[in-house]
Amino acid sequence: MNGTTSAEPLVKILSSLRDRVMGVHESVLSTADGLLVAADADSVHPESVAALAAASLGVGRRLADQTGSGSLREVVTRCAGGHVVVLPVGERALLTVKGDEGMDITAFQRESPAVVEELNRVLEADVTP
Repeated sequence: MNGTTSAEPLVKILSSLRDRVMGVHESVLSTADGLLVAADADSVHPESVAALAAASLGVGRRLADQTGSGSLREVVTRCAGGHVVVLPVGERALLTVKGDEGMDITAFQRESPAVVEELNRVLEADVTP
């Protein structure tokens, strides 16, 4: 992620997730250390979400390691008003998704691997040789 690639292809991928999974409203793509890369968001502050998601993913990874539960797949936060899901995107990025109470978690879990792979492919193409 050297900053030379437009965020437009990434935002298009993020918005496609919203279109494919009922209940997904917003998403933020950030670096593993919490810096904003791209967002499909209206009501959240993407920079704050990026930073908090990095912390959440870090704690989740540590918890998975300490409990011997294997590698972390996702961190899911269930709230009174919906869900927040944080997923690693390769080793350098993460995806945070905000959904409402009716978010179709099964559809999300079915669709998210392809979205993560697509995001990772675009990010990897941005690596400077």
